[in-house]
Amino acid sequence: MFVDSHCHLDRLELDKLAMDLPAVLANAKNEQIEHLLCVSVSLAEYPSMAALVAPYPQVSVSCGEHPLHQQDVLDADLLLALAADSKVVAVGETGLDYFYSPDTKQLQQQAFISHIEVANQLQKPLIIHTRDAKADTLALMRQYQADRCGGVLHCFTEDWDTAKAALDLGFYISFSGIMTFRNADALRDVVRQVPLDRLLIETDSPYLSPVPFRGKTNQPAYVSAVAAAVAQVRSEDLTTIASHSTANFYRLFPLAKRA
Repeated sequence: MFVDSHCHLDRLELDKLAMDLPAVLANAKNEQIEHLLCVSVSLAEYPSMAALVAPYPQVSVSCGEHPLHQQDVLDADLLLALAADSKVVAVGETGLDYFYSPDTKQLQQQAFISHIEVANQLQKPLIIHTRDAKADTLALMRQYQADRCGGVLHCFTEDWDTAKAALDLGFYISFSGIMTFRNADALRDVVRQVPLDRLLIETDSPYLSPVPFRGKTNQPAYVSAVAAAVAQVRSEDLTTIASHSTANFYRLFPLAKRA
């Protein structure tokens, strides 16, 4: 059985998939996906996201504000109030993205700090996004003691030195369909080196469909293709990747309950 450790069910383009949400989840179940983590990108949209997936016990939720969805100074009190709910298993996604939004560095950094502080206060793990910002991401993780709450660098695309630094802070590394792309040789080298007990898999759906589904809207069922690619790159059995990545998920997110 697999876990999709990071997806955005509220952002699925269901018309392109030609199915409704129950069908998407049924499709995932048919591919042996036993649990999904639906990740928040906006505090304003969090209540509707949580309500959307509430009927499905196999779906957990996080609460946070993505650096590219932040329009103003983060309301840290609101984040704390929302993330304190027992159904929230993680804080985020948060982090830094200088690739798409280098002009908001200061705003992003303050929000990231607030997420770390809330995660430490609640003792819930962080879900971190970083792009073209690895030095600042790691520096803030160290300065504000992100190792106290732990978490994951999701949809990892950086180098081994960055992964090693995050691992040294007790973090997990999650791989998406990007590692199946033709030009991702350097990333596949990282996949080979991450310890088996710190490795997660994800779709980040509806984005980043893995090979052989490139060009299609991504969905949680495709996490099995990510797992297969990880197994091939690491020269390990698919059952090994499935069992370890699933166990790692529940270890990192202990509030996520098996349905």
